[in-house]
Amino acid sequence: MKQSVSDLLKHDIFHVIHSCSVEMQIDSYVIGGYVRDFFLGRESKDIDIVAIGSGIDLAKAVAEKIGIAEKTIAVFKNYGTAMFHYKGFDIEFVGARKESYNNDSRNPIVKEGSLQDDQNRRDFTINTLAVSLSEKNYGEFIDPFSGLNDLNNKIIRTPLEPDTTFSDDPLRIMRAIRFSTQLNFSIEPKTLFSIKQQSHRILIVSKERITEELNKIILCKQPSIGFQLMDVTDILPKVLPWIADLQGVDTINGNKHKDNFYHTLEVLDKISEHSSNLWLRWAALLHDVGKPKTKKYIEGQGWTFYQHELVGAKMVPKIFREMRLPLNEKMEYVKKLVYLHLRPIALIEEHVTDSAIRRLLFDAGDDIDDLMLLCEADVTSKNQNKVRRLLKNFESVRLKLKEIEDKDRIRNFQPPISGELIMDTFNLQACREVGIIKNAIREAILDGVIPNNYEEAYLFMLKEAEKIGLTSKNKLC
Repeated sequence: MKQSVSDLLKHDIFHVIHSCSVEMQIDSYVIGGYVRDFFLGRESKDIDIVAIGSGIDLAKAVAEKIGIAEKTIAVFKNYGTAMFHYKGFDIEFVGARKESYNNDSRNPIVKEGSLQDDQNRRDFTINTLAVSLSEKNYGEFIDPFSGLNDLNNKIIRTPLEPDTTFSDDPLRIMRAIRFSTQLNFSIEPKTLFSIKQQSHRILIVSKERITEELNKIILCKQPSIGFQLMDVTDILPKVLPWIADLQGVDTINGNKHKDNFYHTLEVLDKISEHSSNLWLRWAALLHDVGKPKTKKYIEGQGWTFYQHELVGAKMVPKIFREMRLPLNEKMEYVKKLVYLHLRPIALIEEHVTDSAIRRLLFDAGDDIDDLMLLCEADVTSKNQNKVRRLLKNFESVRLKLKEIEDKDRIRNFQPPISGELIMDTFNLQACREVGIIKNAIREAILDGVIPNNYEEAYLFMLKEAEKIGLTSKNKLC
């Protein structure tokens, strides 16, 4: 053990908990993630305390001693837990418990228990590590399942029989995959086999809890690890069927397409090297989700996925609803990037016109930089010469984007002529002609016919109005 337990207990809260435990004549322990992360050298701001007795009473006693008002303690009587914030840490207290489960629910039947009972009910050996805060053995390290060895050997393993662990609470399946991905640990073979055997049990877990773990996997340094684990354990089609549908390669007359599942994982990993934006990573995960529905073989041309970006964008709201993801601007952002992800790629294959750049800026707005990151990550050809050529062309597009934006201010375009001004100039009510003139002005600016300023746009408005029989203060509608 390289780290000293005495270093783990340096935070003054542990001495206060010890003092209160002695006064209340109960045993208490710091357990789980805080201990695990200490030995991993990872920072943790969550401290879990187990009391052999009432965790709520111990929390109140500790809070009183350190001057925290009782009203600021979050108490959950049904779960026997209490939590408060102290010096940048979230400290949660719970009474030791043992659990039993019904087959159709992951909500346990809870009874008071011993420290051993509490360690038995935990998901993985690396989360059973505990250090005593009790009077009789303060500072003693308690590791009944050799969790420290598993930490050192980078192994995810259950403390009890894995079939029991995963059947009791199938969310632990997602947690096993998440910890493996976060820590770059291997899942012990018997545990991995059990996950596959118990994969059907994931269906009783709420989508909210699954998505919470899924988001943590997506935010990992190399999220593809988690998705490949979900694949080999049969979890993927149950959790993300739209991504599972990307798998496989079809061949006709010797022509085959790439495996879009592995391509998607490569894009996701490449995005993750450059951005920790969860929603950009979701856009990477879903960018080709429309391909299974649009896949078609055309003789003489090969495999096509025409309009997969449009089909995929239309799928995003349904996927967000199913996964209980936010149906707000985050969803719209992902939908936009999925829809636009081919646009910059199309530009680099031909002469980049100012008009095409203006339209891309207009459609992408402030998300243009994220869109360019996604498009560059989407270049996954095994032909390295092709990759270098495409990425070099992307540099030209980026330079052109900056040049056009500096000159024409198209990003988040606001028309210099408003509908109200058009109506006032020609004495109109809201009508079709107002829209015709507004659209004509917008298209003229995007095509570079006129610059993006009020004077030029006003003169252009007068000319367009004249074409459809309007003159200043002419009552038409």
